[in-house]
Amino acid sequence: MHKIWLIIQREYTTRVKNKRFLLVTFLMPLLIIGLIFGSAYLSTTGTEHRKIAVVDPNGFIKNALKNTSQIDFEFPENINISNYSSKGYSDILIIPKFDTTQKTNYILRSKKSMGLMLQNSISDKINSAIEDKMLQDAGIQQNTLDSIHKASQFAELKAYEDKGKASKENSAGLAMGIGYASGFLIYITLFIYGTMVMSGVMEEKTNRIAEVIISSVKPFELMLGKIIGIGAVGLTQFALWIILITTLTSVGMGLLPADIQHQVTTLQQTNGQMGGAAGMAQASESAMRIYDMQHTISTANWPLIIGCFIFYFMGGYLFYSALFAAVGSVVNEDPQDAQSLMFPITMPIIFSYLITNMVTQNPNTPLAFWSSIIPFSSPMVMMARIAYGVPSAVTYWELALSMIILIAGFLFTTWLSGKIYRTGILMYGKKVNWKTMMKWAFMKQS
Repeated sequence: MHKIWLIIQREYTTRVKNKRFLLVTFLMPLLIIGLIFGSAYLSTTGTEHRKIAVVDPNGFIKNALKNTSQIDFEFPENINISNYSSKGYSDILIIPKFDTTQKTNYILRSKKSMGLMLQNSISDKINSAIEDKMLQDAGIQQNTLDSIHKASQFAELKAYEDKGKASKENSAGLAMGIGYASGFLIYITLFIYGTMVMSGVMEEKTNRIAEVIISSVKPFELMLGKIIGIGAVGLTQFALWIILITTLTSVGMGLLPADIQHQVTTLQQTNGQMGGAAGMAQASESAMRIYDMQHTISTANWPLIIGCFIFYFMGGYLFYSALFAAVGSVVNEDPQDAQSLMFPITMPIIFSYLITNMVTQNPNTPLAFWSSIIPFSSPMVMMARIAYGVPSAVTYWELALSMIILIAGFLFTTWLSGKIYRTGILMYGKKVNWKTMMKWAFMKQS
Protein backbone atom coordinates (compact mmCIF):
# COMPACT_ATOMS: atom_id res chain seq x y z
CA MET A 1 0.00 0.00 0.00
CA HIS A 2 2.90 2.35 0.76
CA LYS A 3 4.31 1.82 -2.73
CA ILE A 4 0.95 2.54 -4.36
CA TRP A 5 0.71 5.77 -2.36
CA LEU A 6 4.17 6.82 -3.58
CA ILE A 7 3.12 6.21 -7.19
CA ILE A 8 -0.09 8.20 -6.65
CA GLN A 9 1.92 11.10 -5.22
CA ARG A 10 4.36 11.03 -8.15
CA GLU A 11 1.62 10.95 -10.80
CA TYR A 12 -0.37 13.67 -9.05
CA THR A 13 2.43 16.13 -8.30
CA THR A 14 4.16 15.86 -11.70
CA ARG A 15 0.91 16.66 -13.53
CA VAL A 16 -0.42 19.33 -11.17
CA LYS A 17 2.87 21.24 -11.38
CA ASN A 18 2.82 21.04 -15.17
CA LYS A 19 2.35 24.42 -16.90
CA ARG A 20 -0.24 22.99 -19.26
CA PHE A 21 -2.37 21.86 -16.30
CA LEU A 22 -2.23 25.32 -14.76
CA LEU A 23 -3.10 27.05 -18.04
CA VAL A 24 -6.06 24.77 -18.76
CA THR A 25 -7.33 24.99 -15.18
CA PHE A 26 -7.32 28.79 -14.96
CA LEU A 27 -8.23 29.60 -18.57
CA MET A 28 -11.10 27.10 -18.90
CA PRO A 29 -13.55 29.02 -16.61
CA LEU A 30 -12.83 32.21 -18.55
CA LEU A 31 -13.44 30.32 -21.79
CA ILE A 32 -16.74 28.85 -20.49
CA ILE A 33 -18.03 32.25 -19.34
CA GLY A 34 -16.86 33.81 -22.62
CA LEU A 35 -18.73 31.15 -24.59
CA ILE A 36 -21.91 31.74 -22.59
CA PHE A 37 -21.87 35.50 -23.09
CA GLY A 38 -20.64 35.13 -26.66
CA SER A 39 -23.47 32.75 -27.50
CA ALA A 40 -26.00 35.14 -25.95
CA TYR A 41 -24.56 38.04 -27.95
CA LEU A 42 -24.53 36.11 -31.21
CA SER A 43 -28.10 34.92 -30.65
CA THR A 44 -29.25 38.56 -30.57
CA THR A 45 -26.99 40.02 -33.26
CA GLY A 46 -26.45 37.06 -35.57
CA THR A 47 -30.06 36.48 -36.55
CA GLU A 48 -31.11 36.70 -40.20
CA HIS A 49 -33.43 39.55 -41.26
CA ARG A 50 -35.81 39.14 -44.20
CA LYS A 51 -37.89 41.77 -46.00
CA ILE A 52 -40.82 39.99 -47.60
CA ALA A 53 -43.20 41.36 -50.21
CA VAL A 54 -46.68 39.87 -49.85
CA VAL A 55 -49.16 39.39 -52.70
CA ASP A 56 -52.58 39.09 -51.02
CA PRO A 57 -55.68 38.88 -53.24
CA ASN A 58 -57.84 38.14 -50.17
CA GLY A 59 -57.31 41.52 -48.51
CA PHE A 60 -57.55 40.40 -44.88
CA ILE A 61 -53.97 39.11 -44.43
CA LYS A 62 -52.50 42.62 -44.39
CA ASN A 63 -54.09 43.59 -41.09
CA ALA A 64 -53.39 40.25 -39.42
CA LEU A 65 -49.82 39.46 -40.54
CA LYS A 66 -47.55 40.86 -37.80
CA ASN A 67 -43.91 41.83 -38.22
CA THR A 68 -41.20 40.31 -36.02
CA SER A 69 -37.58 41.14 -35.20
CA GLN A 70 -36.51 38.90 -38.10
CA ILE A 71 -39.28 39.44 -40.64
CA ASP A 72 -40.78 42.60 -42.15
CA PHE A 73 -43.96 42.01 -44.16
CA GLU A 74 -44.86 44.67 -46.75
CA PHE A 75 -47.71 44.85 -49.25
CA PRO A 76 -46.41 46.85 -52.24
CA GLU A 77 -48.33 47.43 -55.49
CA ASN A 78 -47.24 46.00 -58.84
CA ILE A 79 -44.91 43.39 -57.35
CA ASN A 80 -44.31 39.97 -58.89
CA ILE A 81 -41.75 37.19 -59.02
CA SER A 82 -39.71 38.95 -61.72
CA ASN A 83 -39.14 42.29 -59.99
CA TYR A 84 -39.31 41.71 -56.20
CA SER A 85 -35.55 41.40 -55.89
CA SER A 86 -34.83 44.61 -57.83
CA LYS A 87 -37.24 46.47 -55.55
CA GLY A 88 -35.23 45.54 -52.46
CA TYR A 89 -37.13 42.51 -51.16
CA SER A 90 -35.42 39.30 -50.12
CA ASP A 91 -38.54 37.17 -50.67
CA ILE A 92 -42.00 37.30 -52.16
CA LEU A 93 -44.93 35.54 -50.51
CA ILE A 94 -47.81 34.70 -52.85
CA ILE A 95 -51.04 33.89 -51.05
CA PRO A 96 -53.81 32.31 -53.19
CA LYS A 97 -57.41 33.36 -53.18
CA PHE A 98 -59.27 31.50 -50.44
CA ASP A 99 -62.62 30.60 -51.94
CA THR A 100 -63.29 27.48 -49.85
CA THR A 101 -61.97 25.77 -46.75
CA GLN A 102 -60.07 23.21 -48.83
CA LYS A 103 -56.36 22.90 -48.23
CA THR A 104 -54.29 25.14 -50.49
CA ASN A 105 -50.66 26.18 -50.87
CA TYR A 106 -49.07 29.61 -50.54
CA ILE A 107 -45.78 30.13 -52.34
CA LEU A 108 -42.58 31.66 -50.98
CA ARG A 109 -40.02 32.63 -53.64
CA SER A 110 -36.51 33.64 -52.57
CA LYS A 111 -33.12 34.41 -54.07
CA LYS A 112 -31.49 32.85 -51.00
CA SER A 113 -32.79 29.81 -49.15
CA MET A 114 -34.66 30.40 -45.92
CA GLY A 115 -34.15 28.43 -42.70
CA LEU A 116 -36.76 25.99 -41.47
CA MET A 117 -37.60 27.96 -38.31
CA LEU A 118 -38.36 31.11 -40.30
CA GLN A 119 -40.50 29.12 -42.75
CA ASN A 120 -42.46 27.61 -39.85
CA SER A 121 -42.87 31.06 -38.29
CA ILE A 122 -44.34 32.47 -41.52
CA SER A 123 -46.65 29.47 -41.88
CA ASP A 124 -47.89 29.87 -38.29
CA LYS A 125 -48.58 33.57 -38.81
CA ILE A 126 -50.56 32.98 -41.99
CA ASN A 127 -52.63 30.25 -40.35
CA SER A 128 -53.27 32.51 -37.36
CA ALA A 129 -54.42 35.27 -39.72
CA ILE A 130 -56.81 32.85 -41.45
CA GLU A 131 -58.12 31.69 -38.07
CA ASP A 132 -58.74 35.29 -37.00
CA LYS A 133 -60.58 35.94 -40.25
CA MET A 134 -62.82 32.92 -39.72
CA LEU A 135 -63.57 34.07 -36.16
CA GLN A 136 -64.43 37.53 -37.44
CA ASP A 137 -66.78 35.97 -40.01
CA ALA A 138 -68.42 34.20 -37.08
CA GLY A 139 -69.18 37.56 -35.48
CA ILE A 140 -66.12 38.29 -33.26
CA GLN A 141 -64.62 41.76 -33.78
CA GLN A 142 -60.87 42.30 -34.36
CA ASN A 143 -60.40 44.44 -31.24
CA THR A 144 -61.99 41.66 -29.17
CA LEU A 145 -59.63 39.11 -30.69
CA ASP A 146 -56.62 41.32 -29.96
CA SER A 147 -57.64 41.77 -26.33
CA ILE A 148 -58.21 38.03 -25.95
CA HIS A 149 -54.81 37.20 -27.47
CA LYS A 150 -53.11 39.66 -25.14
CA ALA A 151 -55.02 38.66 -22.03
CA SER A 152 -54.45 34.94 -22.60
CA GLN A 153 -50.65 35.23 -22.29
CA PHE A 154 -50.66 35.40 -18.48
CA ALA A 155 -50.28 31.71 -17.59
CA GLU A 156 -46.90 30.24 -16.71
CA LEU A 157 -46.29 26.55 -16.04
CA LYS A 158 -44.79 25.68 -12.66
CA ALA A 159 -43.75 22.04 -12.19
CA TYR A 160 -43.47 20.49 -8.71
CA GLU A 161 -41.96 17.25 -7.49
CA ASP A 162 -44.10 15.52 -4.84
CA LYS A 163 -42.23 14.10 -1.86
CA GLY A 164 -44.74 12.53 0.47
CA LYS A 165 -46.87 15.34 1.89
CA ALA A 166 -44.44 18.02 0.72
CA SER A 167 -43.60 19.21 -2.78
CA LYS A 168 -40.69 21.04 -4.35
CA GLU A 169 -40.55 23.19 -7.47
CA ASN A 170 -38.38 21.85 -10.28
CA SER A 171 -37.44 22.90 -13.78
CA ALA A 172 -37.22 20.59 -16.78
CA GLY A 173 -35.01 23.13 -18.58
CA LEU A 174 -32.52 23.23 -15.71
CA ALA A 175 -32.57 19.43 -15.39
CA MET A 176 -31.91 19.05 -19.10
CA GLY A 177 -29.02 21.54 -18.91
CA ILE A 178 -27.47 19.86 -15.85
CA GLY A 179 -27.85 16.40 -17.36
CA TYR A 180 -26.32 17.44 -20.67
CA ALA A 181 -23.43 19.34 -19.03
CA SER A 182 -22.66 16.49 -16.61
CA GLY A 183 -22.72 13.88 -19.35
CA PHE A 184 -20.56 16.02 -21.62
CA LEU A 185 -17.96 16.66 -18.89
CA ILE A 186 -17.71 12.95 -18.08
CA TYR A 187 -17.53 12.13 -21.81
CA ILE A 188 -14.63 14.56 -22.34
CA THR A 189 -12.73 13.56 -19.22
CA LEU A 190 -12.99 9.85 -19.98
CA PHE A 191 -11.19 10.52 -23.25
CA ILE A 192 -8.68 13.03 -21.87
CA TYR A 193 -7.63 11.26 -18.69
CA GLY A 194 -8.06 7.75 -20.10
CA THR A 195 -5.74 8.65 -22.98
CA MET A 196 -3.40 10.29 -20.48
CA VAL A 197 -3.15 7.00 -18.57
CA MET A 198 -2.49 5.08 -21.78
CA SER A 199 0.14 7.59 -22.95
CA GLY A 200 1.90 7.49 -19.60
CA VAL A 201 2.11 3.68 -19.66
CA MET A 202 3.28 3.69 -23.29
CA GLU A 203 5.99 6.26 -22.52
CA GLU A 204 7.33 4.32 -19.55
CA LYS A 205 7.33 1.13 -21.58
CA THR A 206 9.11 2.55 -24.65
CA ASN A 207 11.69 4.35 -22.48
CA ARG A 208 12.30 1.13 -20.50
CA ILE A 209 11.52 2.99 -17.28
CA ALA A 210 8.89 0.38 -16.45
CA GLU A 211 11.57 -2.32 -16.16
CA VAL A 212 13.33 -0.31 -13.44
CA ILE A 213 10.09 0.50 -11.59
CA ILE A 214 8.80 -3.08 -11.73
CA SER A 215 11.98 -4.30 -10.07
CA SER A 216 10.72 -2.65 -6.85
CA VAL A 217 6.94 -2.66 -7.28
CA LYS A 218 4.39 -5.10 -8.67
CA PRO A 219 2.90 -4.27 -12.10
CA PHE A 220 -0.63 -4.19 -10.68
CA GLU A 221 0.43 -1.70 -7.98
CA LEU A 222 2.08 0.46 -10.65
CA MET A 223 -1.07 0.47 -12.79
CA LEU A 224 -3.39 1.15 -9.84
CA GLY A 225 -1.23 3.99 -8.52
CA LYS A 226 -1.05 5.59 -11.96
CA ILE A 227 -4.83 5.39 -12.45
CA ILE A 228 -5.71 6.82 -9.02
CA GLY A 229 -3.08 9.57 -9.28
CA ILE A 230 -4.34 10.83 -12.64
CA GLY A 231 -7.96 10.55 -11.43
CA ALA A 232 -7.09 12.78 -8.46
CA VAL A 233 -5.73 15.34 -10.95
CA GLY A 234 -9.11 15.37 -12.67
CA LEU A 235 -11.00 15.91 -9.39
CA THR A 236 -8.63 18.74 -8.47
CA GLN A 237 -9.26 20.40 -11.80
CA PHE A 238 -13.04 20.10 -11.39
CA ALA A 239 -12.88 21.56 -7.87
CA LEU A 240 -10.81 24.52 -9.06
CA TRP A 241 -13.19 25.12 -11.97
CA ILE A 242 -16.19 25.22 -9.63
CA ILE A 243 -14.42 27.65 -7.28
CA LEU A 244 -13.27 29.92 -10.10
CA ILE A 245 -16.62 29.97 -11.92
CA THR A 246 -18.46 30.70 -8.66
CA THR A 247 -16.00 33.51 -7.83
CA LEU A 248 -16.23 35.05 -11.29
CA THR A 249 -20.03 34.90 -11.20
CA SER A 250 -20.10 36.60 -7.78
CA VAL A 251 -17.73 39.31 -9.01
CA GLY A 252 -19.91 39.83 -12.09
CA MET A 253 -23.03 40.21 -9.92
CA GLY A 254 -21.17 42.81 -7.83
CA LEU A 255 -20.46 44.89 -10.95
CA LEU A 256 -24.16 45.28 -11.77
CA PRO A 257 -25.73 48.72 -11.25
CA ALA A 258 -26.87 49.35 -7.69
CA ASP A 259 -30.54 49.76 -8.64
CA ILE A 260 -30.64 46.37 -10.38
CA GLN A 261 -28.91 44.70 -7.40
CA HIS A 262 -31.51 46.29 -5.09
CA GLN A 263 -34.36 45.08 -7.30
CA VAL A 264 -32.95 41.53 -7.39
CA THR A 265 -32.60 41.55 -3.58
CA THR A 266 -36.20 42.76 -3.20
CA LEU A 267 -37.46 40.07 -5.57
CA GLN A 268 -35.60 37.41 -3.57
CA GLN A 269 -37.07 38.66 -0.29
CA THR A 270 -40.65 38.83 -1.66
CA ASN A 271 -40.45 35.61 -3.70
CA GLY A 272 -40.55 37.51 -7.00
CA GLN A 273 -43.60 39.66 -6.21
CA MET A 274 -42.18 43.12 -5.34
CA GLY A 275 -45.33 44.13 -3.54
CA GLY A 276 -47.91 42.73 -5.90
CA ALA A 277 -48.85 43.35 -9.51
CA ALA A 278 -48.03 47.07 -9.30
CA GLY A 279 -44.65 46.28 -7.86
CA MET A 280 -43.86 43.84 -10.64
CA ALA A 281 -43.83 46.71 -13.12
CA GLN A 282 -41.19 48.48 -11.01
CA ALA A 283 -38.64 45.70 -11.55
CA SER A 284 -36.57 46.07 -14.69
CA GLU A 285 -36.42 43.27 -17.25
CA SER A 286 -32.74 42.66 -16.39
CA ALA A 287 -33.55 42.28 -12.68
CA MET A 288 -36.39 39.88 -13.46
CA ARG A 289 -34.14 37.76 -15.66
CA ILE A 290 -31.41 37.59 -13.02
CA TYR A 291 -33.95 36.68 -10.34
CA ASP A 292 -35.55 34.01 -12.57
CA MET A 293 -32.12 32.49 -13.28
CA GLN A 294 -31.15 32.43 -9.60
CA HIS A 295 -34.55 31.07 -8.57
CA THR A 296 -34.41 28.33 -11.21
CA ILE A 297 -30.88 27.30 -10.19
CA SER A 298 -31.94 27.11 -6.53
CA THR A 299 -34.60 24.48 -7.35
CA ALA A 300 -31.94 21.82 -8.05
CA ASN A 301 -30.74 19.42 -5.35
CA TRP A 302 -27.09 20.45 -5.67
CA PRO A 303 -25.61 18.31 -2.85
CA LEU A 304 -27.08 15.17 -4.45
CA ILE A 305 -26.06 16.22 -7.98
CA ILE A 306 -22.47 17.11 -7.02
CA GLY A 307 -22.07 13.97 -4.90
CA CYS A 308 -23.37 11.72 -7.67
CA PHE A 309 -21.23 13.53 -10.24
CA ILE A 310 -18.07 12.85 -8.23
CA PHE A 311 -19.05 9.20 -7.81
CA TYR A 312 -19.92 8.61 -11.46
CA PHE A 313 -16.91 10.56 -12.68
CA MET A 314 -14.57 8.43 -10.57
CA GLY A 315 -16.50 5.22 -11.29
CA GLY A 316 -16.51 5.80 -15.04
CA TYR A 317 -12.89 6.91 -15.00
CA LEU A 318 -11.74 3.83 -13.07
CA PHE A 319 -13.85 1.56 -15.29
CA TYR A 320 -12.37 2.83 -18.56
CA SER A 321 -8.89 3.99 -17.51
CA ALA A 322 -7.95 0.44 -16.47
CA LEU A 323 -8.75 -0.65 -20.04
CA PHE A 324 -6.74 2.26 -21.45
CA ALA A 325 -3.81 1.25 -19.23
CA ALA A 326 -4.04 -2.34 -20.52
CA VAL A 327 -3.86 -1.06 -24.11
CA GLY A 328 -0.88 1.15 -23.28
CA SER A 329 0.98 -1.78 -21.76
CA VAL A 330 0.84 -3.89 -24.95
CA VAL A 331 1.63 -1.15 -27.49
CA ASN A 332 5.21 -0.63 -28.61
CA GLU A 333 6.17 2.42 -30.68
CA ASP A 334 3.55 2.25 -33.43
CA PRO A 335 0.65 4.69 -32.70
CA GLN A 336 -1.56 2.87 -35.23
CA ASP A 337 -1.53 -0.18 -32.96
CA ALA A 338 -2.87 1.97 -30.13
CA GLN A 339 -5.66 3.37 -32.32
CA SER A 340 -6.85 -0.05 -33.43
CA LEU A 341 -6.82 -1.40 -29.88
CA MET A 342 -8.62 1.69 -28.53
CA PHE A 343 -11.59 1.24 -30.87
CA PRO A 344 -13.50 -1.31 -28.68
CA ILE A 345 -13.03 1.06 -25.71
CA THR A 346 -13.95 4.35 -27.37
CA MET A 347 -17.08 3.13 -29.16
CA PRO A 348 -19.07 2.45 -25.94
CA ILE A 349 -18.09 5.94 -24.71
CA ILE A 350 -19.35 7.56 -27.92
CA PHE A 351 -22.59 5.53 -27.91
CA SER A 352 -23.14 6.43 -24.25
CA TYR A 353 -22.85 10.12 -25.07
CA LEU A 354 -25.39 9.78 -27.91
CA ILE A 355 -27.79 7.98 -25.58
CA THR A 356 -27.28 10.71 -22.96
CA ASN A 357 -28.47 13.35 -25.42
CA MET A 358 -31.72 11.41 -25.86
CA VAL A 359 -32.14 10.73 -22.15
CA THR A 360 -31.87 14.43 -21.26
CA GLN A 361 -35.23 14.86 -23.01
CA ASN A 362 -36.83 11.51 -22.06
CA PRO A 363 -35.43 10.32 -18.70
CA ASN A 364 -37.97 7.54 -17.99
CA THR A 365 -37.85 5.33 -21.08
CA PRO A 366 -36.67 1.68 -20.99
CA LEU A 367 -33.55 2.77 -22.90
CA ALA A 368 -32.82 5.36 -20.21
CA PHE A 369 -33.27 2.78 -17.44
CA TRP A 370 -31.05 0.03 -18.85
CA SER A 371 -28.31 2.36 -20.08
CA SER A 372 -28.16 3.94 -16.62
CA ILE A 373 -27.64 0.50 -15.06
CA ILE A 374 -25.04 -0.98 -17.45
CA PRO A 375 -21.57 0.23 -16.32
CA PHE A 376 -20.41 0.96 -19.88
CA SER A 377 -22.93 3.82 -20.12
CA SER A 378 -24.18 4.50 -16.58
CA PRO A 379 -21.64 7.25 -15.67
CA MET A 380 -23.08 9.59 -18.31
CA VAL A 381 -26.68 8.41 -18.63
CA MET A 382 -27.46 8.21 -14.91
CA MET A 383 -26.31 11.81 -14.43
CA ALA A 384 -28.79 12.87 -17.12
CA ARG A 385 -31.59 11.12 -15.18
CA ILE A 386 -30.53 12.24 -11.69
CA ALA A 387 -30.83 15.89 -12.78
CA TYR A 388 -34.61 15.37 -13.07
CA GLY A 389 -34.84 14.36 -9.44
CA VAL A 390 -34.55 11.50 -6.97
CA PRO A 391 -36.86 9.64 -6.40
CA SER A 392 -39.19 11.25 -8.99
CA ALA A 393 -37.12 10.30 -12.07
CA VAL A 394 -34.68 7.83 -10.51
CA THR A 395 -35.86 5.71 -7.61
CA TYR A 396 -33.49 4.98 -4.75
CA TRP A 397 -33.21 1.30 -5.65
CA GLU A 398 -32.30 2.19 -9.25
CA LEU A 399 -29.59 4.57 -8.05
CA ALA A 400 -28.22 2.00 -5.57
CA LEU A 401 -28.27 -0.78 -8.19
CA SER A 402 -26.47 1.42 -10.71
CA MET A 403 -23.77 2.33 -8.18
CA ILE A 404 -23.24 -1.26 -7.05
CA ILE A 405 -22.95 -2.56 -10.62
CA LEU A 406 -20.55 0.27 -11.54
CA ILE A 407 -18.34 -0.56 -8.53
CA ALA A 408 -18.37 -4.23 -9.50
CA GLY A 409 -17.65 -3.21 -13.09
CA PHE A 410 -14.53 -1.17 -12.37
CA LEU A 411 -13.26 -3.82 -9.94
CA PHE A 412 -13.60 -6.39 -12.75
CA THR A 413 -11.94 -4.20 -15.40
CA THR A 414 -9.13 -3.35 -12.97
CA TRP A 415 -8.55 -7.04 -12.25
CA LEU A 416 -8.76 -7.93 -15.95
CA SER A 417 -6.47 -5.11 -17.04
CA GLY A 418 -4.04 -5.86 -14.22
CA LYS A 419 -3.43 -9.36 -15.60
CA ILE A 420 -2.96 -7.98 -19.13
CA TYR A 421 -0.74 -5.20 -17.82
CA ARG A 422 1.49 -7.64 -15.90
CA THR A 423 2.37 -9.50 -19.11
CA GLY A 424 2.17 -6.68 -21.65
CA ILE A 425 4.37 -4.14 -19.87
CA LEU A 426 7.44 -6.36 -20.34
CA MET A 427 6.53 -7.58 -23.85
CA TYR A 428 8.51 -5.93 -26.67
CA GLY A 429 8.64 -6.30 -30.45
CA LYS A 430 5.35 -8.19 -30.84
CA LYS A 431 2.06 -6.90 -32.21
CA VAL A 432 -0.79 -7.81 -29.91
CA ASN A 433 -4.55 -7.97 -30.58
CA TRP A 434 -7.50 -8.26 -28.21
CA LYS A 435 -7.63 -12.03 -28.65
CA THR A 436 -4.07 -12.32 -27.32
CA MET A 437 -4.85 -9.89 -24.51
CA MET A 438 -7.81 -12.01 -23.40
CA LYS A 439 -5.55 -15.08 -23.31
CA TRP A 440 -3.17 -13.22 -21.01
CA ALA A 441 -6.07 -12.08 -18.84
CA PHE A 442 -7.48 -15.56 -18.16
CA MET A 443 -4.34 -17.67 -18.17
CA LYS A 444 -3.14 -19.06 -14.86
CA GLN A 445 -0.18 -17.24 -13.34
CA SER A 446 2.66 -19.36 -12.08
